[in-house]
Amino acid sequence: MVLPEYVVVFCTAPAGEAERLAKALVEARLAACVNVTDVRSCFRWEGTVSSEPERLLVIKTQHRLLDPLVARICELHSYDLPEIIALPIVGGYAPYLDWVREETA
Repeated sequence: MVLPEYVVVFCTAPAGEAERLAKALVEARLAACVNVTDVRSCFRWEGTVSSEPERLLVIKTQHRLLDPLVARICELHSYDLPEIIALPIVGGYAPYLDWVREETA
């Protein structure tokens, strides 16, 4: 299986914390860019269905940085079980992807 060079990672967090996470990931060069947007999440946790406002982080990075990125999120995140899901980037604007590589070097 050929691994993608780039991935986009989704992570949800409480307001305020999401912005700190985004900044920490970019400062550590684990992410080139993190978009933070408002979402409402519906989920089952400990037997109860909840609907909560959260912030969604959309993180652009290189696949090779996925393990340290996940580790850093887990260090900083307040949730016991943070959502961290990586999807391959199968294509895109080459100059942008070059920039992602340069910013996460």
